[in-house]
Amino acid sequence: MLLWLTELLTPYFSQLTVFQYLTLRGIFGVLTALAISLLVGPTMIRKLSQYQIGQAVRSDGPQTHLSKAGTPTMGGALILVAVGVSTLLWADLGNRYVWITLLVTLAFGAIGWVDDYRKVVERNPRGLPARWKYFWQSVIGAVAAIALFYSSSLPQETSLYLPFFKNVSLTLGPVLFVLLSYFVIVGSSNAVNLTDGLDGLAIMPTVMVGSALGIFAYVSGHSQFAGYLLIPHLPGSGELIVFCGALVGAGLGFLWFNTYPAQVFMGDVGALALGAALGVVAVITRQEIVLFIMGGVFVMETISVILQVASFRLTGRRIFRMAPLHHHFELKGWPEPRVIVRFWVITVILVLIGLSSLKLR
Repeated sequence: MLLWLTELLTPYFSQLTVFQYLTLRGIFGVLTALAISLLVGPTMIRKLSQYQIGQAVRSDGPQTHLSKAGTPTMGGALILVAVGVSTLLWADLGNRYVWITLLVTLAFGAIGWVDDYRKVVERNPRGLPARWKYFWQSVIGAVAAIALFYSSSLPQETSLYLPFFKNVSLTLGPVLFVLLSYFVIVGSSNAVNLTDGLDGLAIMPTVMVGSALGIFAYVSGHSQFAGYLLIPHLPGSGELIVFCGALVGAGLGFLWFNTYPAQVFMGDVGALALGAALGVVAVITRQEIVLFIMGGVFVMETISVILQVASFRLTGRRIFRMAPLHHHFELKGWPEPRVIVRFWVITVILVLIGLSSLKLR
């Protein structure tokens, strides 16, 4: 929106040409979303407390979590507002990647909102039934994948690239592309949701991975950088640095209130949306495998749940004391802040490994 406005005013104020630079708009995207989160956050927390929209805590989980009962939840709506407003202000609204990413994020957030509303406001412990939650996730993920495939115009937009190898790629047809994209978007959404169990545990890795994906988007959209780094040149993908910047700013603003001990939880409205956002940006930038590496904490959490359920159903025994994995370490006696920070440290290492794929080929 502001990009369009500055283009109109540039003939009269030449200084406004500075807003044509992606890097500057990306920085302003971070700052705008951060400011919205910090300014609106306290009011949102008071309103959630006033309407008694509080978190329910499982009695069979770590006993230290019982004191969290009643903490305001559904705070992920704040993240979505900050991301949406900041992106609309600073991004090129004629860019299809921006709209696909933003709409997917908001749509997954809507699914999470319905689930949270039923659990917290209507006091329905089931929330949105799992089959319906997965159904709508599948519909949105598939529609996004189909839209990306059929709006593509270059072969590199629909090829699978292997990191750390020069010019190694697999051309994907419509079926393989849609299936891969679908699983990345829906899988990322649920993986972040499973990780969101401790104060700040999910949001900080999301911020770090989102930052790295913003770098991938920027260099992929720049023909010279992409050619030098031997990564696919994807015209228009650089605009996603604004969206990723907004995601980072909103996430940091939310962490201000979500850090231990949390004043607010994001709920499914935030976790499902953030995971889907990471997934769709990875698909657009053709960095699905790199996302798997950088989001290793999300992957570990998901695998721990799969292994736990499979083991119990097949043998009647549990592999972990409790799943997802962060609860296992809590029940082993690790204080919550230790679990959180160590998972953050792991994410920093994995993100650096993922970023190294830009040069190590």
